[in-house]
Amino acid sequence: MRFKAVCFDLDGTLLNSLDDIAFCTNKVLMKRGLPSHNLLTIRGFVGEGLKNLITNSLPEKNRKKNLINECQEDFQEIYRENWYRNTKPYEGIPKLLDELCEKNIKLTIFSNKPQEFTSLAVNRLLSNWKFEFVLGQRNNIPKKPNPQGFLLIKKKLKLPSKEFVFLGDTETDMKTAVASGCYPVGVLWGFRPEKNLIENGAKVTIKKPLELLDIINQKN
Repeated sequence: MRFKAVCFDLDGTLLNSLDDIAFCTNKVLMKRGLPSHNLLTIRGFVGEGLKNLITNSLPEKNRKKNLINECQEDFQEIYRENWYRNTKPYEGIPKLLDELCEKNIKLTIFSNKPQEFTSLAVNRLLSNWKFEFVLGQRNNIPKKPNPQGFLLIKKKLKLPSKEFVFLGDTETDMKTAVASGCYPVGVLWGFRPEKNLIENGAKVTIKKPLELLDIINQKN
């Protein structure tokens, strides 16, 4: 078997979390009398970490360091109480994870979501499956697309990069996969269109989770 591990992105790949992210983002904005955004707009802000989400959500004239920091703190407080309102695995993800475990494929997660919320989501919604390493955004590790976080995952599993599929839904994920030396696979049920994924390094894109099995089953 060509691949022995999968490194998953979280939001937009494993979990459909957009409704809850948008709800909490808009709560932060409305608290300050600032305009809110629809799902499609916020969808474009997700994938590069909380600071990027907040910065892009604010009107340009309001993008001051202090306000951005305040809004990040507010978001975390609100999200802590609301992250699970509508968030759930995408259709087909549970079956995919079952199949991968049956094949003894190692499962890992590398997300730009803050570590606290990454761990909360995995422990509550993905606890039926064993993930060897779950890495969210941490202060001491650069966020994706910097590959440093993946190097920790690779070291933990003691596998070369070429034996990992990197599955994600944004250009950030594809850039991370390329920089890490993994096999980049873009998913089309997440937050970005196919064009973005291919332009940033996706070797292939898939429309449904179980299509990943065809890639895993490829011979060397």
